Amino acid sequence: LQHWDVFKYVTEVFILVPALLGLKGNLEMTLASRLSTAANIGQMDTPKELWKMITGNMALIQVQATVVGFLASIAAVVFGWIPDGHFSLAHAVLLCASSVATAFIASLVLGMIMIGVIIGSRKMGINPDNVATPIAASLGDLITLALLSGISWGLYKELESKAYVNPLVCAFFISLLPIWVIVAKRNSATREVLYSGWEPVIIAMAISSVGGLILDRTVSDPNFAGMAVFTPVINGVGGNLVAVQASRISTYLHMSGVPGDSPGTAPRKCPSPCSTFFSPDVNSRSARVLFLLVVPGHLVFLYTIHSMQGGHTTLTLIFIVFYMTAALLQVLILLYIADWMVHWMWGRHLDPDNFSIPYLTALGDLIGTGLLALSFHVLWLIGDRDSDVGD
Repeated sequence: LQHWDVFKYVTEVFILVPALLGLKGNLEMTLASRLSTAANIGQMDTPKELWKMITGNMALIQVQATVVGFLASIAAVVFGWIPDGHFSLAHAVLLCASSVATAFIASLVLGMIMIGVIIGSRKMGINPDNVATPIAASLGDLITLALLSGISWGLYKELESKAYVNPLVCAFFISLLPIWVIVAKRNSATREVLYSGWEPVIIAMAISSVGGLILDRTVSDPNFAGMAVFTPVINGVGGNLVAVQASRISTYLHMSGVPGDSPGTAPRKCPSPCSTFFSPDVNSRSARVLFLLVVPGHLVFLYTIHSMQGGHTTLTLIFIVFYMTAALLQVLILLYIADWMVHWMWGRHLDPDNFSIPYLTALGDLIGTGLLALSFHVLWLIGDRDSDVGD
């Protein structure tokens, strides 16, 4: 996609990529974690309870998706304008329309898939925590990127001949906001999140946008164009693994009481790396398993990218070593932060299902993009050039 006209001439679209792909961490994975916990503690057992949870949560994520999509486009315009000092109103409206439409449609489709997965998991006796969040993460990347590229390309084509299309698209999705607010407000299951759930979602979007700025600056340099194909992979894997861990720890805590209660082991203020990764605790065991999945998982992705001749980077041994180091370091940091953050939020009477995953996936985007950019720069400096890094 990086060679499509819309990505070449409106490079701010690159800034939108991590912010909108991060929405799956903000909204769908949070929804999956929230519904998984509700399913595990018996809040979705009757048809009435099930319908109540579905309608409230779907309306809630449409509100959040529209608002965050709009704010992400503003962030992309600002981050694109500050370094270059160039502002185009037509491009700003294009970014707004593309972002809001992508966020709305992606959240609608993914929300329905999540509900189906969680209900199916319960019927088959599978723990939804292990299934729903990775599916939300992987499908989220694929569907959101496909929608963003398709919608932005279509709107870019209409930019000169039908200039009114972009503001019209923007106005249409924003005008639907009051309907979703009313539905979410009337539902006791989502009313509290409608009021209190904005801080993590907006801060996470801002963190992801900084990652997007790094991506835009790096990919715009022909020497580092090869980075584009690896960014969704490293960010997607990191986000998947840490979301599973956060969702599992949250469910484990919910089974012992409500946020603020001290479970069998008191919420740790700042755990040592040894207790996070090497203790006999059930969550420590899952952290070890998730960390060990990084290398085989990424090797499969690297082989797939290589066999499909995707991107511009030759997979030399030195490149694989640098890439794997970045990926392992990213997941190690994220799993440690998750162990601290979920317990810390629980101790502060905050539901980790609603608050932790947006921060963790956004940090995953920022850390992953930053370490990947650093790896490409180091490879360039040590002479791994021309056929290996860039075109």
